[in-house]
Amino acid sequence: MKQTPFTDKHIALGAKMAEFAGYNMPISYTSINEEHQTVRQNAGVFDVSHMGEFLLKGPAALDLIQRVTTNDASKLSPGKAQYSCMTNEQGGIVDDLLIYCIEAGNLYMLVVNASNIEKDWNWISKHNTEGVEMENISDKTGLLAVQGPHAVAMLQPLTDMDISNLKYYTFVKGMFAGVDDVLVSATGYTGSGGVEIYFKDKNDNAERIWSEIFRLGTPQGLKPIGLAARDTLRLEKGFALYGNDIDDTTSPLEAGLSWITKFSKDFTARSILETQKADGVGRKLVGIEMQDKGIPRHGYRLQNAAGEDVGYITSGTQSPSLSKAIGMAYVAKEFTTPGSEVFVVVRDKPLKAQVVKIPFLA
Repeated sequence: MKQTPFTDKHIALGAKMAEFAGYNMPISYTSINEEHQTVRQNAGVFDVSHMGEFLLKGPAALDLIQRVTTNDASKLSPGKAQYSCMTNEQGGIVDDLLIYCIEAGNLYMLVVNASNIEKDWNWISKHNTEGVEMENISDKTGLLAVQGPHAVAMLQPLTDMDISNLKYYTFVKGMFAGVDDVLVSATGYTGSGGVEIYFKDKNDNAERIWSEIFRLGTPQGLKPIGLAARDTLRLEKGFALYGNDIDDTTSPLEAGLSWITKFSKDFTARSILETQKADGVGRKLVGIEMQDKGIPRHGYRLQNAAGEDVGYITSGTQSPSLSKAIGMAYVAKEFTTPGSEVFVVVRDKPLKAQVVKIPFLA
């Protein structure tokens, strides 16, 4: 398994470790509930250095991004970021990603899912017909997500950059914790505020950044957080996880991502998605809340009252914030209205649930 520059620290802190996307990653340090509430109420640090980062440079960089992604990257100006996705020829999702505009029209950073780095690189390269300079900087780049309502206040003393007033999906670059050329963005995967910190030469700078963050943060209750709590946090906010809720067989319109699907430009599978928009889709990603006792898990079938299959669970958990069992699922369109009754098949037993609006937590 690969290691991040923080792997030894996770082990030294007693984290439960497991393989994720080919990396030895921390799943939890104490308990999922405790770590979850730390982020919701205060602040926590996630090691997400396994994520992939590509640089696209040159006068045709924007055109390439426009052709392979669904959102409209021409709206980006320097210092702004955008959530988007790439679609294949059938309209399925190759990956969801973040696009950072460093120099408008000329230099962008794409942040992709760790499990899709090679697939995404090959997909973008396939469409790079105009000589855009591409650089895969994944192995050189470190990434920490410091998330929670008090995260930014804890970190502001480590930089002269004004990160306290960063608007959602904007970023700044400069000196952070004594390390130069660090990108700090108001993005994240928890819905609790905070920032993500990208830094170069990760093996050289990781120790300093980690140590400085915890030097200031530990007295204020800052704690390291594992991937298990990251999953419960994102699920409460209805954020899709690639490989669970979206994949090569699900379209952005089925997944509730029409808001990042812009038909004002051309992109792969645009015509397919335009047809879906006009005709409607046969299934949609919805929220599920259990009525009977039980937890919906990835892959569990959904049935109607007659015992007929009408969908399947993509993600599920016992929500630490809501003290309810929740999940996301693809269901047939006639069951997508909030309040619709469905049954989750748990160990061959149908348990009553109902469709609810996403996000589960406002």
